[in-house]
Amino acid sequence: MYNLKNDYSNGCHPSILKRLIDTNDTSQEGYGVDEYSKEAKQLLMAKVGNPKAKVFFASGGTQANLLVIAALLKSHEAVISVKTGHISCHEAGAIESIGHKIITVDSEDGKLKPSSIEEALKRHDLSPHVVKPKMIYISNATELGTFYTRKELRQLSQFCKVHELFVFMDGARLGNALRAKGNDLSMNDISTWTDVFSIGGTKNGGLLGEAIIFNQAGLAVDFDILLKQKGALLSKSRVFGVQFLELFKDDLYFSLAEKANHMAIKLAKALQNEIGCPFLMEPTTNQIFPILPNEWVRILEQNQRFHVWKTLDDQYSAVRMMTSWNTQDGEIDLLIKELKEYNNDNE
Repeated sequence: MYNLKNDYSNGCHPSILKRLIDTNDTSQEGYGVDEYSKEAKQLLMAKVGNPKAKVFFASGGTQANLLVIAALLKSHEAVISVKTGHISCHEAGAIESIGHKIITVDSEDGKLKPSSIEEALKRHDLSPHVVKPKMIYISNATELGTFYTRKELRQLSQFCKVHELFVFMDGARLGNALRAKGNDLSMNDISTWTDVFSIGGTKNGGLLGEAIIFNQAGLAVDFDILLKQKGALLSKSRVFGVQFLELFKDDLYFSLAEKANHMAIKLAKALQNEIGCPFLMEPTTNQIFPILPNEWVRILEQNQRFHVWKTLDDQYSAVRMMTSWNTQDGEIDLLIKELKEYNNDNE
C-alpha cells in the first residue's frame, strides 16, 4: 500500500524527535515565552529578513487561517479566495463560523489574479448593502500544486495596496513552493509583499505546528490575547519552538521540501514519458494531478492511497498524488513498475 493521499501521515523527522527528547527534561515557561520559542521566533525573523516582524505559533493550518482572518477583519468585512482555496472548501466553514464571508472566484491554475480580485470588488460595490472585501487569501503552493512567481506576488501586492486590501498567504506548503523548479520568490520577498503569511511545519517534517508571521508589528497588536481566547495558545509552547528551531537552523525545512518535490517529479516524468499520461496541471511541486482511465483508478485504489480530484467524463479522472518528506525512492520505483506493467497489459 502506497500512501500518496497526503503529506502529513508520517510522524516527524528523526532529528526533531531527537531534539524533543534531548530537551524533554528542561523546565520551561509556557504560553509562548519558553526559551526555544523565543529563539525560534528570532531565527524566523532573520530568515525572512524582517526584524520588525511578529511571529506566533498555532497547531495547524485551519487554526492559523481562522486566527489571522479573525484578527484582521471587522465583522462586516470579507476575504477573497479562489474556489479551490483551502479556506473555501477544506475547512468545514471555519471562516464562516467566525462571521466572515468568503468571496470566491474562478481560477484554472489555483492562483488568484488582480483581474479576478477586481471583478469581485465590482460585485461588492453596493455599500452598505453588501459585505466589504478587505483581504485576499492565497496559498503557496496552491491546492493545485502551482506556485506564485515574484512578478505575480508583486502585482497582487501592488493591486491590493491601491485597493486597501490585506494580503494573506497560507504557507502550509511554503517549502514546496520555494523549492520548486522555476521559483524565484524568497522569504524576504514574501515578507515584503504580504501583510501576513504562515509557514507550515505539519506537512513538511514536523509533528504539528504553523508559524504565523505578521510583517507589520501594528497588525499583530493583541494577537496573543486572541490566541488565548480561541484556545490556540499552547501551554507547552516549547513543542513549537523546538520543532521550528530544528527545521530552520540548518535549512532542514527546505531540504525536506526539495526531497518531496523530487519524488513527485520523478513519478510525474515516468507517467509522462513511459506511459504517456497527461496531467490536469503541469507538475511542479509535491502535488501532481495525472489524468487516468477510470478503470485504472478503480484497480489502483486496491493497492494505493490517493485522492480522486475530479471526474472528467465517463472514461477519465484526474487524481491527486502527493509525496512527502518521507517518501522513498523504492516506493516510487515500485509504483512506476506496477503502472508500466498494467499499461503494457492493456495496450
